[in-house]
Amino acid sequence: MRQLTVTIPDDFYETFMEYLKDKTEVLVDEKFEYFDKTVPQLQQDLVIDRIKNAKPKDYRSWEDVKKDLDKKWLK
Repeated sequence: MRQLTVTIPDDFYETFMEYLKDKTEVLVDEKFEYFDKTVPQLQQDLVIDRIKNAKPKDYRSWEDVKKDLDKKWLK
């Protein structure tokens, strides 16, 4: 058996869950736990909101970030 994580638009969630509900061979676990329990709930909620509202332009590739870090720290 394999596990996977799927990211879908909020407006497609209900349709997607309805589809999976009828599949006996699929086990759906809707836990949303990104954080260790030592992180305060308020901070968890803020980060989750930022993740949900992020746009593709807000992200940078690892290669670009690594180049910037190398420039700063490996002079």
